[in-house]
Amino acid sequence: MTPPPAAVRVLSGGAAKGLIGAARPAFAECCGAGIEGTFGAVGAMKEKLLSGEPCDVAILTAALVDELTASGLLVPGSGAPLGRVRTGIAVRAADAPPDIADRASLAAALRNAKAIYFPDPQRATAGIHFVNVLRRLGIEAAVAPFLKPFADGATAMQQLAQAREAHAIGCTQLTEILYTDGVALAGPLPAE
Repeated sequence: MTPPPAAVRVLSGGAAKGLIGAARPAFAECCGAGIEGTFGAVGAMKEKLLSGEPCDVAILTAALVDELTASGLLVPGSGAPLGRVRTGIAVRAADAPPDIADRASLAAALRNAKAIYFPDPQRATAGIHFVNVLRRLGIEAAVAPFLKPFADGATAMQQLAQAREAHAIGCTQLTEILYTDGVALAGPLPAE
């Protein structure tokens, strides 16, 4: 019988970091192995897979799992939905959350912000989505001077927590907001 690995290697979008962290103790107890996780923008995780980084489990978007399976990087039939994560708005923990209940109030909150922290608009799912939201709201040019992109949502939220600007705001996956000390969830983006 083959002994269990010392650790399962996970490449994951940042949205699952809290889930993996919470699962580590139970996984070690039941399986006798640790979990080594690398978290970041899903585009960055794709790049790691393409460069040959060892990986036992990939937690990515469904579209990216399909793409990587079709290209032979993931085992066909091994994918399973883990869950859905919404994108939301964050503020520093001490700040009052803005009204973001609908399209108009979200646009107003973003226009009022003096700094907007968010993940990479090219490689991070939440960053790509957020830029599309700005375009759909018709405010991308107006808020462009205040945009502060970071490699991933976790880094963006850590930087928001330390922000000194008045009216700082952030946008990323809800899970990344919830597991970052110093920030608070204002709410998910309006369904519309």
